[in-house]
Amino acid sequence: MINEKFSKIGFVLAMAGSAVGLGNAWKFPTMVGNNGGSAFIILYLLLTFAIAFVAFLAELSIGKLGESDVVSSIYKLAPKHKKAWSFSGFFMIGAILIASFYMVVIGWILKYIYLGFSPLLSNQEEAVQQFNTLLSNDLSSAIVCFSLVFLMVFFAVSKGVKSGIEKLNIWMMPGLFILLICILFYAISMGDGFVKAAKFLFVPNFSAITPDVILQALGLAFFSLSMGVGVIPTYAANLPEQTNLIKSTLSIIFINILIGIMMGLVVFTFIFAYGADSTASGPGLIFISLVTLFAKLGIVGNVMAIAFFVSLLFAGVTSAVSMIEPFAYYLVRKFEISRKMALVYIGIFVYILGLFCIFSYYAQTANIFSIFGKPVFDALDFLTSNIMMPIGAIIFSFFVGYKLKKESLYLLFGEFMGKVFFEIWYFTLRYIVLIAICAIMIYQIVGE
Repeated sequence: MINEKFSKIGFVLAMAGSAVGLGNAWKFPTMVGNNGGSAFIILYLLLTFAIAFVAFLAELSIGKLGESDVVSSIYKLAPKHKKAWSFSGFFMIGAILIASFYMVVIGWILKYIYLGFSPLLSNQEEAVQQFNTLLSNDLSSAIVCFSLVFLMVFFAVSKGVKSGIEKLNIWMMPGLFILLICILFYAISMGDGFVKAAKFLFVPNFSAITPDVILQALGLAFFSLSMGVGVIPTYAANLPEQTNLIKSTLSIIFINILIGIMMGLVVFTFIFAYGADSTASGPGLIFISLVTLFAKLGIVGNVMAIAFFVSLLFAGVTSAVSMIEPFAYYLVRKFEISRKMALVYIGIFVYILGLFCIFSYYAQTANIFSIFGKPVFDALDFLTSNIMMPIGAIIFSFFVGYKLKKESLYLLFGEFMGKVFFEIWYFTLRYIVLIAICAIMIYQIVGE
């Protein structure tokens, strides 16, 4: 099982499954809604292909050239100071921290799938109260739903690269796409609401672009692709030979962008059809605003709500699986233990941390489970998103740009991109990507 490899399509779908997450449902539409619509999308596309694509290939090269877990790959590839450099691989622990609170959110989605089988709340205040009750008062539901998601994710990872991760994504990613297509067809039938959503997303308003918006788009371009936490090198280490690395990477980015735009069309169609607030943000956009809009459709709204939340469940689970795999892969290879035993160690840590996140929102224990005045949930989100992921991405990009031999990188990528494009890629990695990630990190910390 340790030498399993993805198939070519399995790698693309697994990596796309990692990239396509819950952020596609609320972070992408929220940023689009708050920053003038399609002008933001155009900017996001440009930054994704000009900069994030470059950094993605850098992380991919670590796994492909090292052909091992992140720590061992960096140790193997470092020309000197091998042990010191290998410690940078431990930024993959950020993925474990993300998984702990991410699965709590997927648990909320599971709860809302269940709620979709009963009448939905059309009153905004009641919907807010329902969501707040789940977070702060309904402890049993939060724990049960988190536990079910936890078991689902760890079961998939326990089956290994081929039978678990690849198989899950080969079923769930097309399933996600089909569900979104069905919801989108219904959205198209809503006429004026869909037309307004399409105009909002596709007719540019460049006056909305500011330096602040550029940094937001840059951050979304980078970290929606799971950079800085070891997922890309880990999956790349299990790539089959003769894989067209450029084509596969472009496919992953294309799927991520396409699903983000489809999510945006669905969300904004309902928002414009019922005159809701297009600048609503975060989980509230999905768990409150969208639920009340679905409620206005009666029984059809229930069907739409269930389909939508199931699609989010698929997106969330495939992402969570990718967050567990890097450290599991490391433990299996480093200590020569079984995959199941590695997952027991990781699972105990993740489950306890997930419970801490739940307790940090629960009214009766919130004061106990806080860090520097922040709920454990929010503290972990800040630590991973604003500090660990950017630092990890900086170190990985610096390592590839300044420590790996240029000749080795050209042997890896040259046949797929040619000499001229390789030189452009290499220059961008060394002199633009690092500055860009530093700018994102500073912006995100100062912005908090």
